[in-house]
Amino acid sequence: MDYDLPSSLPFVNDEYDLLIICPEEWIDALQQLKQHKESHGIRTVIAGLNEIYSGKYFSIQGRDPAEKIKYFIKDAIEQWGIKYVMLVGGRQFGVKEKWFMPVRYAYAIDNVPPFTENGFLSDLYFADVYKYEDGNIAFDDWDSNGNGIFAEYNNKGKYDDVDLYPDVYVSRLPCRNKIELKTVVKKIINYEKIGEREKRIILCGGDTDLNDRDDLNEGEYSNEKVAEIMSDFECIKLWTSNNMLSRKNFFKEIMKGAMFVDFSGHGSPNSWATHPHNSDEWIGITIFDIFFYFNGNKLPIIFANACHTAQFNLSYECFGWDFVKKIGGGGIAFISSTGLSYGFGGYETVKSLSGYLELNFFRNYYNSTFLGEMFYNAIIGYLNNIPMDDWQDFKTVEEYVLLGLSCLEINL
Repeated sequence: MDYDLPSSLPFVNDEYDLLIICPEEWIDALQQLKQHKESHGIRTVIAGLNEIYSGKYFSIQGRDPAEKIKYFIKDAIEQWGIKYVMLVGGRQFGVKEKWFMPVRYAYAIDNVPPFTENGFLSDLYFADVYKYEDGNIAFDDWDSNGNGIFAEYNNKGKYDDVDLYPDVYVSRLPCRNKIELKTVVKKIINYEKIGEREKRIILCGGDTDLNDRDDLNEGEYSNEKVAEIMSDFECIKLWTSNNMLSRKNFFKEIMKGAMFVDFSGHGSPNSWATHPHNSDEWIGITIFDIFFYFNGNKLPIIFANACHTAQFNLSYECFGWDFVKKIGGGGIAFISSTGLSYGFGGYETVKSLSGYLELNFFRNYYNSTFLGEMFYNAIIGYLNNIPMDDWQDFKTVEEYVLLGLSCLEINL
């Protein structure tokens, strides 16, 4: 499951490990994080957007702000040797979509109602810097057909040749103001200072696909497979089948603290939920519940096999980011999809699509030092082991994002 950059890349220096990109007015709020990471051996550089756009460090390339950022990351890999990138900035408040930090929309869509989305956010775009073209290493702009629609894959015969393999570990803090940024910086520093954590994982699931042919509670089955992988963890099973899945019980368990949470079910930008067996009843939690999670420094890394829980392009802030930016508790990082997430019913649920990525994420805990490695090795494993012959496979790896710090220490 390892994937290495081609050895013939023109690296010049090995100067930095972590690149943080942010608006100029937030650079000062990131200095403490820079000092902290450097005290842990992670050489860090902070670049402001205007510095990038003005060519302060490297010559300017790119058709739009997002591509300028991607070219800057390419130059930073080759000139500085960076391995980790954190993009800082989300959507600005207001009806019109404007951004503190550029984003890229991808278009692996089927155009078949009701499963149609007119594009979705993909931070993998910034991580997948290179591709092979005619046997040579080339910049991957995700627009091989040149029509300005990125990572295109649809039923109208329009496709882009995209590599998809990450060449650097990219994450994002979709902050909307400096208060949120300072909150998350403080949480990250305190998290890493605490060091070793109690090995607990909260598993939340129920019946994702009603009346499937295997008569299976898919979310619980996926949770159980995660528990088998995390065999040295105390596994807290909040399921519909054991009547333990409730807002009250999740509150109780997150207040005790956990290293991980695994949500397996359904989602929206403001909630996660699932069903009892073959029932249309919904049981779950919402962004309003997160307000009451004052779990201090006992902060979990959260993975959600669910739709839209990391969709950070709305006028209000999403479920996943609410966990990360929560003052006095919540979570330390959130991994999930920015759009409609897909999966199979029955026992096939863990063999491909989001269910496979879910298990692969936890498999990589044991061979990863940092969270970005755990997440992107899961994507690499998907690309290596699943035939990429359907738009749903492309969308699965493109739509999952890491909200948090890519070089967050996880095995202390």
